[in-house]
Amino acid sequence: MTETSTPGTPGIPGDAPISPAPGPLTPGPVHLDLRGRTALVTGAASGIGRACALRLAAAGATVRAVDRDAEGLAALAAEVPGGAPGAIAPHPLDLTDLDAAERAAAGADVLVNNAGIQLVRPIEDFPPEVFHEVLTVMLEAPFRLLRGALPHMYARGWGRIVNISSVHGLRASPFKSAYVAAKHGLEGLSKTAALEGAAHGVTSNCVNPGYVRTPLVERQIADQAAAHGIPAERVVAEVLLAGAALKRLIEPEEVAEAVAYLCTPQASFVTGTSLALDGGWTAH
Repeated sequence: MTETSTPGTPGIPGDAPISPAPGPLTPGPVHLDLRGRTALVTGAASGIGRACALRLAAAGATVRAVDRDAEGLAALAAEVPGGAPGAIAPHPLDLTDLDAAERAAAGADVLVNNAGIQLVRPIEDFPPEVFHEVLTVMLEAPFRLLRGALPHMYARGWGRIVNISSVHGLRASPFKSAYVAAKHGLEGLSKTAALEGAAHGVTSNCVNPGYVRTPLVERQIADQAAAHGIPAERVVAEVLLAGAALKRLIEPEEVAEAVAYLCTPQASFVTGTSLALDGGWTAH
């Protein structure tokens, strides 16, 4: 037997009625209304984070955009036209300052843990200080951001945590020990948050894209070319997308739309899971 509910009824506790976000920003095919909500997006100055910040602002959220690139954040905020349903508030921050990260998350209704860094090296050549930095930014900072955000979410009886994981949160690749370790850890943190938050109206999920057309991937291509000793143009076809059925990079906006879906009332029963956007990579 299936149970159905109309928007805004007790069948979807804590969720506002479904309506498309008005205004000049294009909200996309998923109807999402976040007016009156505050969202925090890390790594917001470019790539997936930028796309998520713009998408959530289009849905009416006030987006606290976190990144260490202050100029990139200013450019992002300038992209939101006057009269838009939401807004972007730049919040320059280095996530290795963990106490500041926890403070920044206070009052957030939606938390998108997206910031990431990457270095491609064999384990025996991997600098220990970089390994530590990767896990700090990509695992410990999300934990501290959760600590900062959850009290407000619990008090309001509603919250959405979306962790931008990766296909590398589900599979491993050589030469990416720190990144793979951090993403696997993020998967576990996300599931734990889902179990603890369920009684408080808070969901927690991962989105797991394959290779996305971002500056981070461009740098990975160069690093992989050096590691494998092949030209950069061969890296995409023979290394990055070797295991994928669909031979193209994902666009950041596609990932942002998955994030938007996980914030909708229709996704209120989706928690503790990982949404793979990997072109069939994990079908093997």
